[in-house]
Order: sequence, then C-alpha cells, then structure tokens
Amino acid sequence: MKLLGNIIWFLFGGFIGALMWAIIGLLWCCTVVGIPIGVQCFKAAGLVLWPFGKEVEYDGGTVSFLVNILWIIFGGLELAMLHLVIGGIYCITVVGIPFGLQHFKMAKLAFMPVGARVV
Repeated sequence: MKLLGNIIWFLFGGFIGALMWAIIGLLWCCTVVGIPIGVQCFKAAGLVLWPFGKEVEYDGGTVSFLVNILWIIFGGLELAMLHLVIGGIYCITVVGIPFGLQHFKMAKLAFMPVGARVV
C-alpha cells in the first residue's frame, strides 16, 4: 500500500512539492551560515517526494528553536501555508484524506525543519 500511495503522490504533486523544497534549500545554501538549513531542506524534499511509510521525529533545543524562527521568516511560512491549503483541498473528498494528512505532516515539518529527522 505504501508503494501505491507513493506512486500516486508523486504523480499528483509530490514532485512539485519536492522541487519547491529543493529550490528553497538552494537559496539557503547560497550563504555559508545557511548551509545546515539548506541540507535540512534537501532531506525534507526527499520526504516530500516519497512520504508514505515515513514519520518525522522532532527533537531539538534552544538553538533549534531560534533557527526555526529564522526559517519561518525566510521560507517556512510560505511552504507551510502551501501544504495546509493543498491538504485542506485533498481532505474534501474521502479518497483524498490520506494525501491531505501527508500534506499536514509536511506543513508541520515546514514550521520546524531544524531538529527534525525522518524515520
């Protein structure tokens, strides 16, 4: 079931979402200070590409919190709003609910990517 969900996800917008995460990651990597955040964006892009069967665990401290605040200001809010809107649209139909829930998982990740790891 995970394979089928991932294939359908990829065909109906997963590639575009992963591309957006990768573009923002490239923008963050333009500065030396932003490289760790850019690397997290690339990890998140991999999750956005194939989300079914994977979970995100959050563990971070004060530094992660402060960097996440910067992230929200410079790129995270737009990604989170995008995933929330698309997730809401998918949840209108019964068939789209699993895909909407995956978008909500991505929206949470868009708010707090630093200190998160994919399991």
